[in-house]
Amino acid sequence: MNRIRQVALCSAALTVSAFVAAAQAAHAAETTGSETSTAAADAPPAPNDDDILVTATRTEKFAGTKTETPLIEIPQPITVITAEQYLSQGAISISDTVKYAAGVTASAYGRDTRVDSFVVRGIDAVQFRDGMRDIFSNYASITSDPYNFSRVEIVRGPASVLFGQGSIGGLVNLVSKTPDFLTHGEISATYGSYNRKEVMGDVNLALTDTFAVRLVGRARDADTYIDNVPDDRVFVAPSVRWQVTPDTDVTLLGLYQEDDTGSTSQFLPVVGTLVANPNNSEKLNRYTFVGKPGWDRYSGRTLQGGGSITHSFSENVTLSLKARYIDSNLKYFTHYANSYSNPTNPYLDSSGHEIGLYSYASIARMNVFSTDNNLQVKFDTGANIEHRLLAGVDYSWNKVSTRSGYGYEVVDLYNIDYDALTIPAIGDTWSTQTQKQLGIYLQDQIRLYDRVSVVLGVRRDRLDTTDAGIDKATTFRAGIIGEAVAGISPFFSYTESFEPITGTDENGKYLKPQTGRQFEAGLKWQPDLKTLVTVTAFHIKEANRPIYGVGGSVTQSGELTTQGIELEASRTLPGNFQVMANYGYNKLVAHDSDTFDYLPRNTASLWTTKTFGAQEWAQLRLGVGVVYTGKRRSVGSDWTIVTPAYTTVDALMEITRDNWRFSINATNLFNKQYYASCLARGDCFMGAPRNVMGTVGFKF
Repeated sequence: MNRIRQVALCSAALTVSAFVAAAQAAHAAETTGSETSTAAADAPPAPNDDDILVTATRTEKFAGTKTETPLIEIPQPITVITAEQYLSQGAISISDTVKYAAGVTASAYGRDTRVDSFVVRGIDAVQFRDGMRDIFSNYASITSDPYNFSRVEIVRGPASVLFGQGSIGGLVNLVSKTPDFLTHGEISATYGSYNRKEVMGDVNLALTDTFAVRLVGRARDADTYIDNVPDDRVFVAPSVRWQVTPDTDVTLLGLYQEDDTGSTSQFLPVVGTLVANPNNSEKLNRYTFVGKPGWDRYSGRTLQGGGSITHSFSENVTLSLKARYIDSNLKYFTHYANSYSNPTNPYLDSSGHEIGLYSYASIARMNVFSTDNNLQVKFDTGANIEHRLLAGVDYSWNKVSTRSGYGYEVVDLYNIDYDALTIPAIGDTWSTQTQKQLGIYLQDQIRLYDRVSVVLGVRRDRLDTTDAGIDKATTFRAGIIGEAVAGISPFFSYTESFEPITGTDENGKYLKPQTGRQFEAGLKWQPDLKTLVTVTAFHIKEANRPIYGVGGSVTQSGELTTQGIELEASRTLPGNFQVMANYGYNKLVAHDSDTFDYLPRNTASLWTTKTFGAQEWAQLRLGVGVVYTGKRRSVGSDWTIVTPAYTTVDALMEITRDNWRFSINATNLFNKQYYASCLARGDCFMGAPRNVMGTVGFKF
């Protein structure tokens, strides 16, 4: 490990030297007499309302650095997806918001009303909200609502230096809607497939030039493509912003959300769905409900409260304080077939009908407190060397308490007698686990000759988990990016990651933290504000990935090596024609485990929109998107399962006139029937069928 760090730092130093030499030469050329000043010649045109890119002139804080740094100066790929973009694409969950991003597999196990899932660079990503970790237990909280956020940020690759216990593949950061000092708002109503009925509203009131309030909410009554699984939701998110002085900004956020749903993941056996049942020619309905109507559920409530304070002591010194508290209650009652004891033939009778059926009931409570505080200092160490130093400390405490019960019976899976299904008794004893995490981080962003950016970072983490003891880790980061020629900026980076894993393995030993390190190189091309192309190649080594086997048993891998290439391109063409194209290639090149789930080696997507008509009268916007997901292999001790590749198409038609908007969204337009994933352990996850929604909205 030390050797790798030395190599990374030496490589960065050599690259810095080369970049500096080029920058000095360029700087000398500028100062010795060109006919026109370079600053004037390179000045980009003013952006207009059609721009879809987060450009180099934008000054919001992004997850990649926690500072106001243009994306073109960050030595790693950062994808920023605006709410306007993902809602136009028909997103109804957080997983949907990221499906048009390179290197990301959204809903890798099909649409899941219980949890959001995204796999970045072949590894499960961790979800953050406003820069602080959002999910601490999959089955103790409900999913977030995409309407409550202004954008979604994807950081690809290890990001522990700034975020602590994070995923090796990357993280997804949700950015909450907050007040601004301009009164505006919208209200809309939607009707769609599976009797989906909902109203949404987002109202921002600027009460004074320095005080504003905002209220975002949704009320939904809906079914899903699985019988007896509703998708009902109510959420209200108030927020207040007060600019106490020109240098002090205070924002308070709240959230109340209640969900009444179930599980669209029914864990149907591979045999009878993807693979033919040897004793029964009848194929299972891929949307079969396996459970007891009226009892199976995934319903809960979450309360959140938090805020931030930003104070500028001067133009060069800024203090940022953030905190959030979460209180969550959840009931999870479910049934699922025993496909795991004998994955290749799970049926218990000669006719291939009967199978064991588990029942599980859990009541969970989760409490989380998180805070992230940092001080940013800008200074120079020379005429052409600018520093942006960030020193911070974050802390999180979470407690998850559960009480549960289990049951088992045998049923005819092809003709379930729902009334006869039994339900388990729930125990009276609470099982509680707590985690306390403390991290200290330091980052220096160095800007050389206004052409080269270097990022160096280090972090120390301490994690204390109930019964499992204390884990400590130090992680590093180094990266460089520079404008070699006009608009083209190559970059190189080295990053590390540390992610504790809760639970025990099949021998009763506590799981070791998952660790990783990545080398990455690529380039960003931004010839103008309407174009951004990012190409990157990465090499990841990880250790201790948990592998979930038959009957829920858990083992851990040794060292795994992954390599890949990603391409993201966005362009606004003349005539209000917008195009986004993405491609990801990901290959597991070395592993030391005989059982493993391989995610798609190839993924690709294309999203394009075209706007017609005059703005002063009415405008028609048409959009179409295509998502390709390559085949996947799952290797087990009994067999290897290959899930076929699939392609889905999404579409948009939107008419706007004055303040009114009428739109129709369709996802999986051609109703492609596909398997999202089938696993060697014995179960399959179905892809979501076609979903169509019509919306009418009014903006003011």
